[in-house]
Amino acid sequence: MALAVNIDELIHGKVIEWERLEFKLGWNPEDILHTLCAFANDINNWGGGYIIIGIAESNGRPVLPPKGLNPDQMDRIQGDLTNLCHRLQPNYMPITQPYVFQQRHIFLIYAPAGDMRPYTSPEGLGDRGLQNRFSYIRSGSRTIKAQGENLRRLHELTARIPFDDRINQQAQLNDLNLGIIRDFLHEIKSDLKEESTTLPFADLCRQMHLVRGPEEALRPLNVGLLFFSTEPHRFFDRAWIEVVIRIDESGKNFTEKYFKGPLHLQLKDALSFIKNQIILEKVRKIQGQAESARFFNYPFEAVEESLANAVYHKSYEIGKPIEVQVWPDKIEILSFPGPVPPITAHILAQNQRIVARDYRNRRVGDFLKELHLTEGRGTGIPTIKLSLENNQSPPPIFETDEQCFYFLTILPINLQFIKNEKISDQVSVQVSVQESVQESVQESNQILKLLTYCLQPKSRAELLKSLGITNHSKNHQKHIVPLLEKGLLELTHPENPRHRNQKYTTTESGKKIIKN
Repeated sequence: MALAVNIDELIHGKVIEWERLEFKLGWNPEDILHTLCAFANDINNWGGGYIIIGIAESNGRPVLPPKGLNPDQMDRIQGDLTNLCHRLQPNYMPITQPYVFQQRHIFLIYAPAGDMRPYTSPEGLGDRGLQNRFSYIRSGSRTIKAQGENLRRLHELTARIPFDDRINQQAQLNDLNLGIIRDFLHEIKSDLKEESTTLPFADLCRQMHLVRGPEEALRPLNVGLLFFSTEPHRFFDRAWIEVVIRIDESGKNFTEKYFKGPLHLQLKDALSFIKNQIILEKVRKIQGQAESARFFNYPFEAVEESLANAVYHKSYEIGKPIEVQVWPDKIEILSFPGPVPPITAHILAQNQRIVARDYRNRRVGDFLKELHLTEGRGTGIPTIKLSLENNQSPPPIFETDEQCFYFLTILPINLQFIKNEKISDQVSVQVSVQESVQESVQESNQILKLLTYCLQPKSRAELLKSLGITNHSKNHQKHIVPLLEKGLLELTHPENPRHRNQKYTTTESGKKIIKN
């Protein structure tokens, strides 16, 4: 059974940090056992890691093309690995899959972070080694014994599972949506996409590590609901993005738009809205140069990285949305709570180099990386700074309070877009954005009106009349067909669309929208 990753990108370190990858030319049980223990302990909450057998390494990087394994070794390695994992305490079992990569056979071991930290492993597999047990952790791309301060940190993590990797007892397996899962697998080009058409849904979710528990009480993990349920805010209060456009400095004249749904989709939709409605470009001819200079009011890369970081690092236990405030002279992105230690308000204020590698949401980060919506690796703030610098914009501001209750990113507007200390160009664009948002709000109100009206079955003529428009095929195509396609309305006689008594009624999905 394939894994929910793109193998080529995984091996080339494009979606997973190098520290979470271990390459082995051959089967080395003692080293592999220690590395499994380290990934299970996951001292930095990275989300575990991967061991790739059949590929040599040099300085933590794969040596390609791979040497590969003899296909006859695969079954033996699988059996040996099962026996090997019984040496770990508490019990722990990774997920495995053989692959053919660049025409060579390799064996991939996915070792997710464990639920019962700390884990221990024998020091060796000989008689003396089996008598001594140690906890192992990752230090960079090496596996080492946890000692001193590291051992103390590891014991502090006992029974502490990051919120996104916990079971949600209020949800059921059918709260996860197969269509959204398959779209994700297709987008990342995972081999699991093809298997998902025949694989039992519960097995698919187990393979993607989205559920946990016995067959009779299988429950989704929070990360599964955040990415693969249609309405994550049903389980996590206000888990959405709010974009507020302030038309003037007073802030009293504003419009707002909410982006809801699976985390990656609301992030993409919010970024698309900002890119199309907020970001402007100016071209200035420079004397003596063939090429003109191009400036943006806000470089999209900085906005993308700032908003993706907010989605990645906010706490979904706290019922507060991500807020994007677009002012005439800046964009503010606010999320809760603030950064994790050792980052403090002082470090941010002093513009010191950020070295923390402890993540609040280890699984959220993995899915965002697979979709290339963020990189991890502590590159977020440097990327934002460099993007603004290359655009000749003022530097960004990163802010939190002494208790780290919030994290605020401020992206100043490029000064080329300010004229006579008035931001006339920006205001004119934001007025057009306001009109666009108002049109969107009107459309949403119209949909709610139709769905409420159709709680009792209504004919096509009755529906269009309720909107004050004629019973014309163009109006039917524009206002009714989209709701049918989205599964918000359904036909009372679906087997015969041209039935003379055909009517339309609101579906269960449509009723949920009315309630919300």
